[in-house]
Amino acid sequence: MSWRPTYRGSKFRNVYGKVANREHCFDGIPITKNVHDNHFCAVNSKFVAVVTESAGGGSFIVIPVSQSGRLDSHYPKVCGHQGNVLDIKWNPFFENIVASCSEDTSVIWEIPDGGLRRNMTEAVLELYGHSRRVGLIEWHPTSSGILFSAGYDYKVLIWNLEIGEPVKMIDCHTDVILSMSFNTDGSLLATSCKDKKMRVIEPRSGAVLQQASYKNHRVNRVVFLGNMKRLLTTGMSRWNTRQIALWDQEDLSMPIVEEDIDGLSGLLFPFYDADTHMLYLAGKGDGNIRYFEITTEKPYLQYLMEFRSPAPQKGLGVMPKHGLNVGACEVFRFYKLVTLKGLIEPISMIVPRRSDTYQEDIYPMTAGTEPALSASEWLSGINRDPVLMSLKEGFHRPNQLVFKAPVKEKKSVVVNGIDLLENVPPRTENELLRMFFRQQDELRRLKEELTSKDVRIRQLELELNNLKNVSPNNV
Repeated sequence: MSWRPTYRGSKFRNVYGKVANREHCFDGIPITKNVHDNHFCAVNSKFVAVVTESAGGGSFIVIPVSQSGRLDSHYPKVCGHQGNVLDIKWNPFFENIVASCSEDTSVIWEIPDGGLRRNMTEAVLELYGHSRRVGLIEWHPTSSGILFSAGYDYKVLIWNLEIGEPVKMIDCHTDVILSMSFNTDGSLLATSCKDKKMRVIEPRSGAVLQQASYKNHRVNRVVFLGNMKRLLTTGMSRWNTRQIALWDQEDLSMPIVEEDIDGLSGLLFPFYDADTHMLYLAGKGDGNIRYFEITTEKPYLQYLMEFRSPAPQKGLGVMPKHGLNVGACEVFRFYKLVTLKGLIEPISMIVPRRSDTYQEDIYPMTAGTEPALSASEWLSGINRDPVLMSLKEGFHRPNQLVFKAPVKEKKSVVVNGIDLLENVPPRTENELLRMFFRQQDELRRLKEELTSKDVRIRQLELELNNLKNVSPNNV
């Protein structure tokens, strides 16, 4: 019998993490202290967006990727939300369009080239549909105008941004939805829920194709593994250790493999790179990032290495493939939020290579910035794989598409002379309190105005009586 090594040969076995120099970091950012389990950061090849701490309402900041260094304390923000911002995502096809959701609504914003010059309060589109706060948003991976939003009303709404209206409601969850993930062509949606169940859903019909409720693995986050017909989940074992599990997409009765990570309590966020088949695991509050290689054969999960840092991470943003530095053999880039320092720290995952030429084996054709189909085509039942592009110089074609927001006619529902759509009731407790204090201030102002007018009326009455008394004497 021939001897075999305990590890399998892999071109990614020596991948290492490299932290950017301090001058290439983003400093002086008031990162949010919200405890909601999300990344609070979104990145594309133009901008970095980060949810910030603010008094009264929610806001986030948008910085051009090239504008690193210390940020001015009066740097303009996107501040149109009435409640705390809970999630932000860049449109994969229109790099100036960002979606945000909060305790009041979901909103679509258009960021001008070069970044903001003043505070932005006017949105391109406001999406009202959930009865409670909206915790998650996801763009469809191949369609240009489809957005998914998940709220604390246990519902997932599918928005057609060509008309600015919800076109489908997925109502199969019994508790708060924790995460959403699409397969490569966007024909399937996987969700994890607080009811400890994972579901694979056909989003256009809302039908639940598969459902997992495995007692030995409590699911927190789920991610599709590209075209491998596999799902990966992070969660907790029955002994309260952090754990990952690999599942067959068509049979969720039992995981293919489970692996314990450690005994810490922070939530594990999975990041999957379909081009290199590498999985990155980053724990909330941890300082390290573990990475694995996933294969279709045993042992399925191959541990590669670990990036370590003393600073704990609040969240992580990920740069799309077309924004990476191909010349440095960079295969992944994180933007790490360090709340205690008010710092955003880029971390590049690099494959060590001696050659300076283009490395085709680590940069296959990847999903580009051109949509494969429109919103109406996808809603009609058409599925298409992403439009691929090469990262080699000369193959990157700039996207000439322009996002056009629908023009909505102003509707009115008048009851007893009051327009109910003009006077929208408060959606959150904070909004209710603000409305209450505004009304109290208005009542106080009206009482003061009424008192001053009463005094003025008395003065005029006295003057009138004086005139009446003086006029007979003059006669």
